[in-house]
Amino acid sequence: MAEARTPAQIEADIAFRRQELAVTLDEIGVRLHPKTIMDEAKAKAAAVVDRTAGRAYVAANRAVSDVRAQLVSEDGTPRLERIVPVALVGVAVVGLLTLRVRRRG
Repeated sequence: MAEARTPAQIEADIAFRRQELAVTLDEIGVRLHPKTIMDEAKAKAAAVVDRTAGRAYVAANRAVSDVRAQLVSEDGTPRLERIVPVALVGVAVVGLLTLRVRRRG
């Protein structure tokens, strides 16, 4: 059977529970404060942007490395057998775009 508590013990227990409740309510108030909510939303958005920018940087870096590997040999010399056709295609595209602009104008 449980021991009988004195009125002083009950009052001390009530005071302790009130203090715990006050701390809990303060925490809830801070968490639900509009500034806290906005700060958390800003932090999450910034994290998403940073993560997306980081992924984009890695993808772009990988693409540049892949293209470089195709156009430059391991010793660093240009692979003319691959560069010349790419350059000719580039010149042809620019030429076609120029002709198209002149015909419209």
